[in-house]
Amino acid sequence: MAEDSELEKTEPASPRRLEQAREEGDVPRSRELATCTVLLAAGLGLWFTGEALVRRLNAMLAAGLTLEREQVYDFNLLLTRIIPGLVDVLIGLAPLAGILMLVAVASPMLIGGWLFSTKALTPNFGRLNPLSGIGNMFSTRSLVELVKAIGKTLLIGAIAWTVVSGQTEEMLALSAEPLHTGWSHLGKMLLVGFISIVCGLVVIALIDAPYQMWHYANKLKMTREELRQEAKESDGDPMVKARMRQMQREMAKRRMMSEVPTADVVVTNPTHYAVALKYTEGKMRAPVVVAKGADEVAAKIREIAIEHKVAMLEAPPLARALYRHTELGDEIPAKLYTAVAEVLAYVFQLRVYKQHGGVQPKAPDELDVPVDMDPLNAAARPTDNGAMQ
Repeated sequence: MAEDSELEKTEPASPRRLEQAREEGDVPRSRELATCTVLLAAGLGLWFTGEALVRRLNAMLAAGLTLEREQVYDFNLLLTRIIPGLVDVLIGLAPLAGILMLVAVASPMLIGGWLFSTKALTPNFGRLNPLSGIGNMFSTRSLVELVKAIGKTLLIGAIAWTVVSGQTEEMLALSAEPLHTGWSHLGKMLLVGFISIVCGLVVIALIDAPYQMWHYANKLKMTREELRQEAKESDGDPMVKARMRQMQREMAKRRMMSEVPTADVVVTNPTHYAVALKYTEGKMRAPVVVAKGADEVAAKIREIAIEHKVAMLEAPPLARALYRHTELGDEIPAKLYTAVAEVLAYVFQLRVYKQHGGVQPKAPDELDVPVDMDPLNAAARPTDNGAMQ
């Protein structure tokens, strides 16, 4: 049962899956919505520009049927007469054509958005497989398209019947009207019928668009195993990432160890912690931690310090405080300035002694480390009720 649930497509498509589908030219589309918007724009455009367009066409027709004798026998003269009329008609059609073009280009933004994909143009010979074609004929999608086509036919037929039956008397009265007013009346009746049918298509589009979006989301659903596999491909295999983190830690450790020989002093616990400090007067505001570590790393720091003759000082409270409250490259906390200043003073005196002799300086044994900076003391501090933390 657990294996079956892993293979069921129950999870929404991931952003990467959606992006891959777009790259392949697969986006939600509603042909009913696109058709409806273009036809509705055409109907409204004819409503507002139809009268001017009819006048232009009427003028062109009248001019085209009025010819002089010279124009009949001279083709060049005939062209000079016809071309201005054609240009005038094209100018009259320009607003309607512009509206239709704008709506046709903008309609994809309603669902799916604009998309250009070369992968969609790549030949797919798998579509020529007759078995796949037969399977598509009896698929759920084909059944939905069939139901949609039947519903569209019934709805449009009902609207057309209602419009025609409601204007029967007006249609019969057209024969008694003058030609000019009759054509105008007939044009308005046809336009009203056209817009009524398009409004019926709006209902179909409002149903089809949400369905197409649901079908698209359902088609791209993923199984839990696919999500895990995608996560591995996107973020990398956990074992590989763990190995990379280990390598990064080793590289950081090697860089840290290379800084130990440049340190001025290594403060130790003496065995559990080791913190290497460096201070350059005039270049640094305060001593900086160049290396630190615990247990095995601390032992390695001490080993390198001995090898390169870096001064070491056993100061457990200071070593614990530095290890807890600093990171590599950080300046020491202000609360530890006094204690570290005593350590560095001892180190500089020790250098002078080794170079020029004299009285050997005494290592500081009572360093001023605030209680709240020492993790050991902070853990042993009594709480408000007198208990030990």
